[in-house]
Amino acid sequence: MKELIYKLKGDKGIWSFVALLAMFSFMPVFSASSNLAYLGHGTGNTLGYLVKHFAHICIGFVIIYWVHKIPYHYFRAISKAGLPVVWLLLAYTLIKGTVIAGANASRWIQVPFIGLSFQTSTLAAIMLFIFVARYLSKTRETPITFKSSLWELWTPVFITLMFILPANFSTTALIFSMVIMLTFIGRYPLKYIFLIIGSGILFLTFFILIAKAFPDSRFFSRVGTWGSRIENFTSNKADEDDYQIEKAKIAIASGQLYGLGPGKSVQKNFLPQSSSDFIYAIIVEEYGLVGGLGVLVLYLLLLFRFVVASHKANTLFGKLVVIGIGFPMIFQAMINMAVAVELLPVTGQTLPLISSGGSSIWMTCFGLGIILSVTKKEEEIAQEKIDKQKRDEALQKLIDRELEADTIVDIEESLETVGSNNYSITDKARNPMDAVLNK
Repeated sequence: MKELIYKLKGDKGIWSFVALLAMFSFMPVFSASSNLAYLGHGTGNTLGYLVKHFAHICIGFVIIYWVHKIPYHYFRAISKAGLPVVWLLLAYTLIKGTVIAGANASRWIQVPFIGLSFQTSTLAAIMLFIFVARYLSKTRETPITFKSSLWELWTPVFITLMFILPANFSTTALIFSMVIMLTFIGRYPLKYIFLIIGSGILFLTFFILIAKAFPDSRFFSRVGTWGSRIENFTSNKADEDDYQIEKAKIAIASGQLYGLGPGKSVQKNFLPQSSSDFIYAIIVEEYGLVGGLGVLVLYLLLLFRFVVASHKANTLFGKLVVIGIGFPMIFQAMINMAVAVELLPVTGQTLPLISSGGSSIWMTCFGLGIILSVTKKEEEIAQEKIDKQKRDEALQKLIDRELEADTIVDIEESLETVGSNNYSITDKARNPMDAVLNK
C-alpha cells in the first residue's frame, strides 16, 4: 500500500477528497438502485448494480492514474486534434443516439463490440475547456482582435455547443457558462465577452423559433421539454417533473438531522432516476442533514484544492486547465443538489463521482487525471524523467544483449556452413586454381 501511495503524484488533497467521495458513493448507489432493479428484472436485488458501480469506480481510478502520468502540456495538441473527432461523435450521437436508464433524451452511443454506453458530451466538454485554455495561454502576450478570436476560438466553441444543444440544454448552458468564466479569468476583452453572450442568446432564440415552426421534428423534440420545465418551475402546474421534485422533497424532509439509516430510504422506490439525477435526495433521506452537508463540504474542499492547484501552477495554460476542468465538476454538483431541493428546474446533471453511470464517472476521472498532472511538483517530474531514462537504458541493454546473442548464433551457423562445404581459409594447394577446378 505504501508503495502504491508513493507512486501517486500530484496534489494529495485532491487524491484524498476524490477517494472519499468515491468510497462514500457505494452505499447510496447500492440503496438507490432498487427501482432500477425492479424495472430491470423484477426482483429488487441491487447487488449487480453495486458490482457494476464498483467496476466503474475501479476503472475510473485506473484512468486517473494513467492520465496523471502524462505531462499536461501534451493535451495542447490533443485538444486541437481531438475536437474534430469529438464533433463526429456528437453528430453521430445526434443522429443515432440511444436512450438508456429511463432518460428521455438520446445522449449516448453504444461502443461496438463492448456493449457499453458512452455520453459524448462529457468528453466534448473536457476537450473544449482544454482548447479554450490553449488559445488564451497562446494569445496572452499578443493583443486579441475580435475578428481573429471569432474564427480561432468562438467558431469551434459554437460548433461544439450546436451539436450538444438539441439533446441536452443543461449541459450546453453549463459548458457555455464555464467557457465565458474561463475567458474572463484569461483576460479576454470584456466588451467581446458581452458581445459573445448576446450572440449566444440570439442563437438560442433563433433555435427555439425554428423548433416552434417544426414541432414534430425529432431534431427539436427536447425544446418542448425545456419550456415545460421552466414553466412548471415558475408555476404550480403539476406534471412528471413536479412528481420527481415532490418525491425528492419528501425524501429530504424524512431524513431530518441524522437520517433513516443506510439502505432504509423509502422514496427510492418511487423516485425516478434515484441513483443518478436525484441521488442527493436519497443521501439526505438516509444520512440526514449531517450527511447532506458532509457531501457538500467535500465538494467545497475539492473546490478549494482546485483553487490552490491553479495558483501553484507554473504556466498560464496549467492554471486555466485546472480552472476549466475543475470548476465545472463542482458547479455540476451544486446544480444537482439545487435541483433536489427545488432551487433550480429539473436537469439531467449527475452528482460527480457519486451518481451511478460509467461514462460520467470515467470522464470525471479523466479530467481529474489532467488536473493532477498539472499539480505534480518539479521534483516529481524530475524523478519521472529519471525513471523513464532508466527504463530506456534497461530496454536498450536488453536489445543490445539480444542483438549480441543473435550475432554469435549467426557466426556459429556460418562457420558450420563453411565446415560442411570443406572450405578453408588456408591455401595448401600447389596450383591456386585447384580449388576451383576440383569444385
